[in-house]
Amino acid sequence: MSISISSSLPAAPVAVTNSSAPSAAAQQAQPTQTQQTTKASADTVRLSESQQVYQLYNQGEKISQIASNLSLTVSAVNSFLGISDTTS
Repeated sequence: MSISISSSLPAAPVAVTNSSAPSAAAQQAQPTQTQQTTKASADTVRLSESQQVYQLYNQGEKISQIASNLSLTVSAVNSFLGISDTTS
């Protein structure tokens, strides 16, 4: 599971013309938009399981939901969060 921590970048403005043939500016805008998309995906950070647990917990998700979403046991999630199981 990847969690993106960056906001999405706004798309580059593209010039619109009424003629049927694309203008030179419109043709040049397309590669720029593709480059921005590539750059945005390069800004994605892959978090470790423990970092994902912390982030989801801080966002208010319940421990059982975190365990289910990340395919972990509840005890593993508790361990990442430093919660000891006190069933005695």
